[in-house]
Amino acid sequence: MKKGTHEFIGADGNRIIADRFGTEGQVVMMMHGGGQTRHSWGKTAERIADAGMQAFCLDMRGHGDSAWVEGDKYFFSDFGADVAAVATQILEETGVKPVAIGASLGGLASLLAEGALRPGVLAGVVLVDVTPRLDESGVNKILSFMTEKVEDGFGSIEEAADMIASYLPHRKRPKTLDGLSKNLRLREDGRYRWHWDPRFITQHAERAHMKDKIQGELLQAAANLKVPSMLVRGAASELVKQSHVDEFLELVPHAKFTDVKEAGHMVAGDVNDAFTAAIMPFLKEYQAAA
Repeated sequence: MKKGTHEFIGADGNRIIADRFGTEGQVVMMMHGGGQTRHSWGKTAERIADAGMQAFCLDMRGHGDSAWVEGDKYFFSDFGADVAAVATQILEETGVKPVAIGASLGGLASLLAEGALRPGVLAGVVLVDVTPRLDESGVNKILSFMTEKVEDGFGSIEEAADMIASYLPHRKRPKTLDGLSKNLRLREDGRYRWHWDPRFITQHAERAHMKDKIQGELLQAAANLKVPSMLVRGAASELVKQSHVDEFLELVPHAKFTDVKEAGHMVAGDVNDAFTAAIMPFLKEYQAAA
């Protein structure tokens, strides 16, 4: 039920590309994790549209078909500013304030947009396997995977699929590589490379000394959340431990929480049907209340 591709303007005048599913009802904004694209939400967005709502699946700045940005502009708050900017444009276009669903990076961006940068810009927030405090060893594992082939790339899409399979042994290998091909681009040298700006990762590494300050800002943003909220964790998550869940629920006592069995950090990609089933009651409850 895809209804076309939209172009929004981010906080720095940067182009943000989104796919729209559905044309009426409650609006859901969907933001992917670092290194992913808007296509990671396709199946869930179709279900949302089938349920009488509408979804906008965004390519975050520097990812997919959205614009790369100049300068030191891949801070969590930069992504959060984009979420706030696009949410404002969606409200102007549809007359409906959106609920944000954000995985990992997209979740932190949504948290900062509503809890720090522009409170009231979102109608609700769903965080997918991310909290203000993350397991450092899990973060390092993900960063290592993302940076391993940044410069050299892959000789084929199959080579990239082999690497992902070794990194995610719990996930069933897809029958086709069509989905993976959307995350790669064939460059002039004949090598396939991830479809995101590598400065997104290098700038993150350069800010390692600021991690305590950044975490403090995220914790405060969570404490400021007043809108309906939900945390969805992959039960086998390598990033979000039970202590992190407990801390988040203390900061946001009105938040709902659910574990998705057989899912790791990439919840929607690991078990999409179970993930979609986990969030739909929250969305329908909010839609009914609205």
